[in-house]
Amino acid sequence: MYYGCIAAMTPNIDAKGRAARGGLAVIFVFGGLLLMNIAAVIAWVFIVVGLFCAFESWIGWCAVRACGVKTRL
Repeated sequence: MYYGCIAAMTPNIDAKGRAARGGLAVIFVFGGLLLMNIAAVIAWVFIVVGLFCAFESWIGWCAVRACGVKTRL
């Protein structure tokens, strides 16, 4: 099933890609927590992006690849 650029969230990354997105999730969430007292809005954006990266890692799906962009990992 194809819904625009989200191809029904079928897995499209391998173990290396999942590890990379998991690492990005940790970096973004940790960065958001560090920014919480300085810039709350930016901190929340970082945390949301980090949670989305964690979701991508968990299900093995990359939104950028689903839109047709070729990535290295």
